[in-house]
Amino acid sequence: MEERTRRLWTLAIIISASAAILGAEVDGLGGLHYAFKPLTTLLILGMASRLTSEVPGYRRLVIAGLLLSMLGDVFLMLPFDGFVFGLGSFLLAHVAYLFALRKRGSWWAVRWPMAAYAIIAALVFAQLWPRLPVELRVPVIVYVLALAGMAAQAASVWRQQPCAMTRMAAIGGAFFVLSDAMLALDRFSVPIPHAPAWVLVTYWIAQWCIARSVASSTP
Repeated sequence: MEERTRRLWTLAIIISASAAILGAEVDGLGGLHYAFKPLTTLLILGMASRLTSEVPGYRRLVIAGLLLSMLGDVFLMLPFDGFVFGLGSFLLAHVAYLFALRKRGSWWAVRWPMAAYAIIAALVFAQLWPRLPVELRVPVIVYVLALAGMAAQAASVWRQQPCAMTRMAAIGGAFFVLSDAMLALDRFSVPIPHAPAWVLVTYWIAQWCIARSVASSTP
């Protein structure tokens, strides 16, 4: 994909994301959120589908992860409480990303990212645990293990094979952890001012970076 085309895709993603965030933050504009939240992830998916990967199967698994993420987006914004369904969709998305990253390097061959993300997960859990509903504890533990494992694998692959693509994946994994940590803390522990905006901005940065990691070259 030419650089000009990549920039146009990114501009479209930014415009769509801005509309979705505006809809989440401003009373009376909820329709924007419903329309543009899944559209933003779909645009990121469209960008990924246009990129060429040098690793067989990598793009296919990233696209699968983005499709599952879009499904999770929909579950989390429906009028009923679809948190568990959204959690399951994103769990499967992280599994798809994890197996994509395995195609770029061995499982967690560099150990320090696993230790670092384990510490982060433990700190978040310590804050969440007293107020986390009992019925959600096991699903959330499984989800966090998958997310931390994916982010750690991304960082490990980056250190095994330092290049633009693996760096993008590692950045994406880190932003995903940040986004989900803010979402969980705001929902179950301490309210975060303008949480929807912060969660969505970091979430789409994560997805954009993971999508861009498909490319065989980056600007």
